[in-house]
Amino acid sequence: MDFVAARGVDGATVLEVGGGVGEIQLELLKRGAASTVNLELSPAYEREAETLLREAGFESRAHRRLHDIAVDPDAVEPADVVVLNRVVCCYPDYERLLDAAAEKARRIVVFSHPPGNAIARAFVAVENLGLRLARKEFRVFIHPPRAMLDVLRARGLQPVYAHHGVPFAVEGLERA
Repeated sequence: MDFVAARGVDGATVLEVGGGVGEIQLELLKRGAASTVNLELSPAYEREAETLLREAGFESRAHRRLHDIAVDPDAVEPADVVVLNRVVCCYPDYERLLDAAAEKARRIVVFSHPPGNAIARAFVAVENLGLRLARKEFRVFIHPPRAMLDVLRARGLQPVYAHHGVPFAVEGLERA
């Protein structure tokens, strides 16, 4: 959020892909975003998200939709800022997801991902084994960091920010 705010969120439109209950959506509205749209694949977050928006007084400036932007990007309006926090690792086709996100970003894309190191890969392997044993369909993916950035570069975005933390790295890109 600090990266986005430093680049100018005041009056901006924000598209958040996979924002859960909308913590980032709320924070960017508090920092001056004009409006936000949060795309989610699961309806499980909606009741809590509505409560948080109502309590913060942002119902009129924050919109939520159940929609897969990678499957149908044409049904989503462009935004100044596109945020994908802890989402790319939950989606099997990172190229399609990031391509759709980049297509919708007028100025900025910021996304987080697990690092591609051996420790992260081992952790995800154990996590996926647990999911498989629990008969869950959901899986976690570690996509190649350089390849993810290449998808966004091909759409005219240039990396300007990187934070490599544990357990996620954050990449910020701007239109050239």
